[in-house]
Amino acid sequence: MNPEIARRLQLCATLPSLPAIALQVIELANSPATHMGQLCDVLARDPALTAKLLKVANSAFYQSRRKPSNVREAVGLMGVRAAIMIALSFSLASSFRGQSGAALDMTLFWRRALLCAMAARALGARRGMSNLDDLFAAALLQDVGILAFASMMPDEYAPLHAAAASNDDLLRAEREAFGCGHDEAGHWLLSRWQLPPYLAQACLASHGQQPELASDMHACIALSGPVADLVLHSGNAVVATRAASAAQRLGLDAAAVSDALGRLTAAVPAIEELFDMRLLRPSEAAAMLAHAQELLASHQIHEMREMEARSQRDALTGAHNRRYFEEAVRREFELSSRHGWPLTIALVDLDHFKQINDTYGHQAGDQMLISMVRAVMSELRQEDLFARYGGEEFALVLPGTPLAAAGKLLLRLKKVIGGLMVHHEQHLITVTASFGMAAHMDGDQRFDSHETFIRAADEALYAAKHAGRDRVAQREHDGSGFRFYQ
Repeated sequence: MNPEIARRLQLCATLPSLPAIALQVIELANSPATHMGQLCDVLARDPALTAKLLKVANSAFYQSRRKPSNVREAVGLMGVRAAIMIALSFSLASSFRGQSGAALDMTLFWRRALLCAMAARALGARRGMSNLDDLFAAALLQDVGILAFASMMPDEYAPLHAAAASNDDLLRAEREAFGCGHDEAGHWLLSRWQLPPYLAQACLASHGQQPELASDMHACIALSGPVADLVLHSGNAVVATRAASAAQRLGLDAAAVSDALGRLTAAVPAIEELFDMRLLRPSEAAAMLAHAQELLASHQIHEMREMEARSQRDALTGAHNRRYFEEAVRREFELSSRHGWPLTIALVDLDHFKQINDTYGHQAGDQMLISMVRAVMSELRQEDLFARYGGEEFALVLPGTPLAAAGKLLLRLKKVIGGLMVHHEQHLITVTASFGMAAHMDGDQRFDSHETFIRAADEALYAAKHAGRDRVAQREHDGSGFRFYQ
């Protein structure tokens, strides 16, 4: 926490003060020895809070055949801990909603806060957690630091808040402008009010950026904001992507988000009545849910495709990997044999590449590999395949390409590679390449299997290197020797 911000918060006279009933509930929340009689005695002093608690106990949140008619029965149904959290949520929300909101839209803030609380509770239910009312209270208060900033410096904070596209963007802007974010301010404020530590820590966990706080509870809280934004910004693909990405980062999936949305929309009418706030128009609920779930499913499919593509690519260069090359050769070899189409493959080796790594370091070598792959791929057709075969060795698959055309292409690629100049620190690094190629179903060129086909290209590459490197070698169709091109 920035010491200057802490000092300003300490001296701020416009921060909301807690009502007496909230202070008493907090005291009970912090005592492990609190029993039902004590809690009921405190709640009975506030008729409005008692009425709210009875509404909750008789709502869809608690499936019970017996409907409680007094506070004692309600607390008995919910349990002491749950009743404390619900009472605290009502009391604090009521207190804060009376705060002046010159620096921000207070209605929107509280709509989002309640949606976050519902989302966290729904995510917790999805994961089979038992402390759902703790989750509700923690998520409800996770962004209370925004209210602290808005109270402390309304003129400075208003444009910052208005410009932020998301809560994460707001947090980054706050840290840049003030040296700390609303997550820290909220933690400071709730700690000052002596709320249970896990409620204060929820502020720090609200953006999933505190690895030491990682837990099921904190994961649900961190994801509750992006889920709430799905409701507030229905149909926004960017918001859906943000929610799905947050879920993935926190060890959940798009299905968990979709399920939470379903639970949330089902609970909206009860929460609207309990907190006297419109969260979602009934006519919009079904369409919003369907649209959000469609966006999440679309994102999940996109992610799966991206993961599949990444599994087929070399992480450094972006070329396909060896496994993908071998699968492609097998597939293309079968098609070539069946239809009589020519197929050429080539193996490529960067000459004396070890000397580059030994002389200039592996970073320079990596830079050369990346530049070479980009240069080669810019010369290929869409249907051609270029893969990293191992180390500085690469492979080409040229479907439908006879040997003569492939030879011309490889000579051009040899020239392209030889013309590369990579700048590394004070050095200008160049490299040459050797090529070995073989063709199938091209005139008299035939192979019994794709394995012998690859072996022929490998033998041609070895011949090119043995002959002095920086050249293209082709195995003669009768197996009598090799032909070289420079």
